[in-house]
Amino acid sequence: MTGIEGGTSVLVGRAEELAVVERLLTGAGAGRSGVLVVRGEAGIGKTALLDAAVAAAGDGPRVLRGTGTEFESALPYSGLHLLLRPVLGRIDALPGAQAGALRTALGMGEAAPSGGDRFLVGLAVLTLLAELAEERTLFCVLDDAQWLDLASAEALVFAARRLHAERIAVLFGVRDPHAPGFRPDGFDELRLRRLDTAAAGDLLTLYAADLRHHERQRIQREAEGNPLALLELTTARREGHGLSYDGPHGRIEQGFAARIGALPEASGTLLLVAAAADEGDAGTVFEAAGLLGAGVTDLAPAEAQGLVRLDGGRLVFRHPLIRSAAYRSGPAARRLAAHRALADAGGGHRAAWHRAQAQAAPDEGVAAELERSGEQVRARGGHAALATVYERAAALSPRPAERARRLGSAARAALDAGQLDRAGELAEAARREQGGDARARARVAEIAAEVANEQGDLSRAHVLLLDAALPIAAAEPQDAGRMLFLAVGSAWVAGDPVAAAGAAAAAAELELPGGSAIQALARVSSPDAGVRTAALRALREASSGPSGDLREGLRAACWNGLLGDHRVAYERAGAVERECRAQGAVGLLPRALLEVAQAQLRLGLHRDALAGGTEGLRIASDTGQTRTRAQLAAALAQLAAARGDEAWFQELGALADAVDLPDVRHLRTSAAILLDLGLGRFEAAADRAAAAPAGSACTCCGRDADEVEAALRAGRPEQARKAFARLAELAGHLDGPGIHAVRARCEGLLAGGSAAGGGSPAPGGEPAAGPDPEERFRRALELHSVRDTDRFEEARTGLLYGEWLRRNRRPVDSRGPLRAAQEAFERLGARPWAERAAAELRASGESRPGPETESPTDRLTPQELQVARLAAAGLTNRDIGSQLFLSPRTVGYHLYNAYPKLGVSSRVELARLDLAT
Repeated sequence: MTGIEGGTSVLVGRAEELAVVERLLTGAGAGRSGVLVVRGEAGIGKTALLDAAVAAAGDGPRVLRGTGTEFESALPYSGLHLLLRPVLGRIDALPGAQAGALRTALGMGEAAPSGGDRFLVGLAVLTLLAELAEERTLFCVLDDAQWLDLASAEALVFAARRLHAERIAVLFGVRDPHAPGFRPDGFDELRLRRLDTAAAGDLLTLYAADLRHHERQRIQREAEGNPLALLELTTARREGHGLSYDGPHGRIEQGFAARIGALPEASGTLLLVAAAADEGDAGTVFEAAGLLGAGVTDLAPAEAQGLVRLDGGRLVFRHPLIRSAAYRSGPAARRLAAHRALADAGGGHRAAWHRAQAQAAPDEGVAAELERSGEQVRARGGHAALATVYERAAALSPRPAERARRLGSAARAALDAGQLDRAGELAEAARREQGGDARARARVAEIAAEVANEQGDLSRAHVLLLDAALPIAAAEPQDAGRMLFLAVGSAWVAGDPVAAAGAAAAAAELELPGGSAIQALARVSSPDAGVRTAALRALREASSGPSGDLREGLRAACWNGLLGDHRVAYERAGAVERECRAQGAVGLLPRALLEVAQAQLRLGLHRDALAGGTEGLRIASDTGQTRTRAQLAAALAQLAAARGDEAWFQELGALADAVDLPDVRHLRTSAAILLDLGLGRFEAAADRAAAAPAGSACTCCGRDADEVEAALRAGRPEQARKAFARLAELAGHLDGPGIHAVRARCEGLLAGGSAAGGGSPAPGGEPAAGPDPEERFRRALELHSVRDTDRFEEARTGLLYGEWLRRNRRPVDSRGPLRAAQEAFERLGARPWAERAAAELRASGESRPGPETESPTDRLTPQELQVARLAAAGLTNRDIGSQLFLSPRTVGYHLYNAYPKLGVSSRVELARLDLAT
């Protein structure tokens, strides 16, 4: 621990910890970016370690430093502004959308069209830091990160997670415990422990040599190994301050409070105003302090005590606990006066916030001013800070109706910030204040329902929407119709057709707008086949129209996929994905990548689904989109199942299980059945399929076909026939050739039996009596030959046809479909299926090995493939980085690794390769 006041740079008892930080810096200098979170209790030496790290770095790297403060939550991006202050002039060199978002976030000029989109701001921070690091190694130090405003924390963590080869080292100092949580996943952590007896003694020998031995021993016992407590108790002993026992943390703050109390009154006032000022701007602090009788000359006594310093136009406290002591040690009336003075000295949102902090009782004028100032916060994209503004305005509102409205606005802002629990609590508080206002209740109910949906409580979402929509149907029919459609959707995904039908009946009785779509959605799960057919037709018509915004485009793509129109779903979702990349809409991109990946899986584009799905999973994790992350994990689990990769399948399953959603559970179950089937565990696959609840009418095609095969191989023909009946009915509703090809294949299986049994199906939506198995298999392959069908399913059909031919003593005829199936499975990476086809080929008498089918792209990682494709299309590293949310240097790193795998050495050669989807 360094002797802070003594000015020494000696760090006592921290050799190992300093070595960890120095390795981080050395790695950055060598082109390996790194991030380290330094944790520990107040006074444990985090700041001293960061100071020592900066000193050890010398003059070589560029250093950017920032510190979170407890009073910053009402101003979005204040922490980011402080960190980037020395390099703000470089923002204009960023790509246009990124520059606009970052300028908006930092309050520099007019708001950009995208506003301060929090993820686009994070991308802008990444690009800015990466470009600075092109000149020389960059060292970013964020102390007291637990106090960073949420918008700054999100942007910095988003950027830090994408560092790879940029020559950047990032250090976060975080206080634990007794502070807000700052626990970003995936970063290395260094926890500082208390000094042992020997190190504590060495520090006191260095810093308190003037005290007698027994005094140093007493200080050592009381400090309990906390370095700052050792120093502050020594200072208190010298100055004759007696401190009561409240643990090291409490003793340190007591010591600072005692030293502040010993200052002249005007100096204490100046420190109080500086502590209350969130931005620390010296000009504003001195102006506000002047209103309370203090001035610049009153700074000297505090500087002499080492409590505060003037640094580049900002008043900086030596330690965060000094700020805390300066703010809390005086009476409440003085704190209120300090905030009033800051309000009078400032302007805009800061002034409104300080005026609200100075108000001890409800006041509509102050509440309204604060609410109006929230528009500045909204324009900068600080949704978490906006929620705080509205919540404070609500607390200052004398009338219940205004309190309810502002609490509802706070709930919406919290939801937009991704703070689901907070949004739910604020919505509930708003509901309690609303009384009999049905429209206000409906607005809040929509927010609460959205929270419930995101948290997986679909039944609660349905009830909230239904109960709130009916009372406003006469006055607000459009809103009521929209809410009932959402209510039916929640019930449909939850697998509750009774609830869906009830909401649809209410919409019909009230003759609400959009009634036909509501009815169609509710009837998709009807037990009557004719009703389901009509409903699916109506939904197809409803989803065929032009899309409005990006979210509407994704909803339409989702419906296209559920209805079996996978090519249309792919094209629609792909268009949204491209627009998200062009706009830098990082928050919506994971959802777009989910829809694209699901369509790609249904089209047999496994390699592309892996690349996009992996990227979506990473971004969803980085941006806290838990539900979308689970859905992406469940989708990728189908790919893991096809590959027979059990370890990856289990890893993805753990991510998918993070939320309890019916659609995710259905995808997980379907993937597990496919995994068992591919690995030859037919009994397990059949058992799993029999135990699983039926999926929605538009999602169970693949699972039903898998159950037919698994049940036949397990010797359960009756189970196979029931699964086929469901598949046949669904095929009757849908037009795509893929589902009809799978149906024909299953007809061939049932008609031809299996190695373990089988038989002819019974009538009733099942194949006609005595169909020719070979004719059915050939028909299936003919349907598969259409462009928009699944190549994995086509290979499975070829495998089953070849197996049937070999069992029927036609080994020579079986070799063609078996060889084609083996080659397709190898291209798709479906190892167990390729091995099964190879075994059948050997059994047929095929002696020569199959042709080499590996494509050069098979050797690339998903991200290398994405980068190589964009580079081949002529994009620069900077352009590629903007699209994939990576730094240009990391793009170059991936290209450097991709070239030898592809057998090329330049972009010119790369452009000649066929890397298209």
